[in-house]
Amino acid sequence: MTILAVAGLTKRFGGHTVLAGIDLDVARGERIAVLGASGSGKSTLLRCLNFMEMPDGGTVTLDGRTVGRSERELVQVRQRVGMVFQQFNLFPHMTALGNVMEGLRTVRRVPKQEAQARAERELARVGLADKAAQYPAHLSGGQKQRVAIARALAMDPELLLFDEPTSALDPELVGEVLGVIRSLAEEGRTMLLVTHELGFAYHVATRVIFLADGTIHEQGTPDEVLKHPRRERTRAFIARHKEFSL
Repeated sequence: MTILAVAGLTKRFGGHTVLAGIDLDVARGERIAVLGASGSGKSTLLRCLNFMEMPDGGTVTLDGRTVGRSERELVQVRQRVGMVFQQFNLFPHMTALGNVMEGLRTVRRVPKQEAQARAERELARVGLADKAAQYPAHLSGGQKQRVAIARALAMDPELLLFDEPTSALDPELVGEVLGVIRSLAEEGRTMLLVTHELGFAYHVATRVIFLADGTIHEQGTPDEVLKHPRRERTRAFIARHKEFSL
């Protein structure tokens, strides 16, 4: 069952076309890894899907309904589509618990006690029950990213977007974040993951998309795209990342 349908999605910044007509259907439970060189439009695609960037053309359909045309629709989309950012985007003046509670309190209007109980459950899910009272300044990068994932999960999203969630982390912290994402995949979560972790993409994704020049240059199963790419540009990209293990 298709949960998200994108048709002819375009985005320009000035005279530069970043997305040049993206067509993409996402089925419920799919895990799609989005790959591509810097500047290929990966992050812009994700930001257009939850309208942090407004597309210049095309449509985004969520559960059969075209969205993004009014402020009310944007609020609904952002409740149903969770986003985890490269740079965490935590509120520095709030504890880990406060960060996870914030959306529940301000957007969903959940009572404080109920929001706190939910936030505590989500922090426990990502292995941070003991860090609830800590402020972001006292957390490692991996812990901050896990708080950000807990914050997204607290809103019960139908679709999770991960924008290079490990690229700002020291190498020794990458595994703890990927471990949480893997556990979400095992739950059957629907997700789009922009990543350079090709080994992780191979083992966790159900489909891999390779972007180039603002278009989907190649897509298929992880085996098709990462082991047996058909297009020369995809092959060159994979060859530059030969360190990934299958």
